[in-house]
Amino acid sequence: MSEPSPHTDSLPVPRSDSVGPDRPRPLSIYRVLQTWWPLAASWVLMGLEGPAVSAVVSRLPEPKVNLAAWGGIVFPLALMVEAPIIMMLAASTALCRDWPSYLKLRRFMTQLGVALTIVHLAIAATPLYYLIARQVIGVPEAIVEPARWGLLLMTPWTWSIAYRRFQQGVLIRFGGSLKVGLGTLVRFTADAAVLTLGYLWGRAPGIVVAACAMTAGVMVEALYARLAVRRTLRETLRKAPLSPRPLSTKVMLAFYIPLSLTQVLMLVVNPVASAAMSRMPHALESLAAWPVVAAVNYIVRGGGGAFNEVVVALTEERRSTWALRRCGWLIAAGSTLFLGILLIPSVSRAVFAGLLDLAAPLPKVVWQSLFLLAPMPALAVAQSYFQGLILYGRHTRSVTESVALSLVVISLALTLGVLYGALTGIYVAIGALVVGDGLRTVWLWARSRAIRARLRARDDLA
Repeated sequence: MSEPSPHTDSLPVPRSDSVGPDRPRPLSIYRVLQTWWPLAASWVLMGLEGPAVSAVVSRLPEPKVNLAAWGGIVFPLALMVEAPIIMMLAASTALCRDWPSYLKLRRFMTQLGVALTIVHLAIAATPLYYLIARQVIGVPEAIVEPARWGLLLMTPWTWSIAYRRFQQGVLIRFGGSLKVGLGTLVRFTADAAVLTLGYLWGRAPGIVVAACAMTAGVMVEALYARLAVRRTLRETLRKAPLSPRPLSTKVMLAFYIPLSLTQVLMLVVNPVASAAMSRMPHALESLAAWPVVAAVNYIVRGGGGAFNEVVVALTEERRSTWALRRCGWLIAAGSTLFLGILLIPSVSRAVFAGLLDLAAPLPKVVWQSLFLLAPMPALAVAQSYFQGLILYGRHTRSVTESVALSLVVISLALTLGVLYGALTGIYVAIGALVVGDGLRTVWLWARSRAIRARLRARDDLA
């Protein structure tokens, strides 16, 4: 008999948190929120890295140039290079079932991490950098050299992330997810320590302080992950029974490549947006405000982003549709309300001009940009809900399709903005992101209709 298609009517059997001999307990809103909030807290904590970096860089010499170098070249390129290893967390969680599988995937992680580090150095330390910065992205000349130093200092970034995400996957698989959350706190503490030292010294270029802080954070988190996973490796993974189907290279690559491709497509948006903003009016101001706006976007979308894992984990519970949908509405409303508070002029001035100390006209540019972000918190929740159902149904190609569609639409909108040439770059970039995310959500909604219908029928019979 052939393996069931994800479009068939077969679904996993609900877990039995029983309230009686035959009937499992329905999924409650409390249970969903209890699962969701630690993940959301981790997202928000990671999202605070960006504002923390901007707050310090804006208080160091030449803040506009250094913020533009960081947001326009260094961080987008570093993210793009590391994109193929971001899904190592999911791969490790799913595939590290026994010691031979762990060793095989660790070898693959090491090879991929080294290869991407070489790519990073090839960009940062050779004439290729100037081709990318000047010709491809087309940034203002004032930020070309500062950004090159920042990119060089970020060299350990990719391998550190590959290593810690690989070890975190093992922790998650064997019940150590709390240690993963603590790792995020350790990382942020290291970031804060370097940023504080840079601020107190006051003479280091802002781009150097930013790059050193982010690099130190991921390196310390990788070291923490290594220490945290030792007991799990020694007492659990080494003693785990061998899988009847040993992990082959073919199976490993078939699992990992589609996930990696999806993440690469998502992160291409950053350099594409930087290249477009560099060719539109007020390029320097747009590039300087971009990392701040992106950080706010990440934070207000954090609750929705964390909802994805919740949907994947809890959809098989009895009557899950009702509880998940209502929690989704609550999360979307709360996240949108938080963004609305930032739109209050006095609050905006206190945060962006006061706390972050952004130089004029950046506080106004950021504040105006946030109005365009208004739909993003709700879109993030909707995306996570539909995408989580698709992942539950194991039709992952739909997720890649949605990201590819979004990238095409965003690129087209940015191209039109460059050709029109009369609008400030950051407003065009944010508008393009909102439109792209909206169409991505519609695509995920359409591709998840069949599984949503089957889940509703299942819940009606429960």
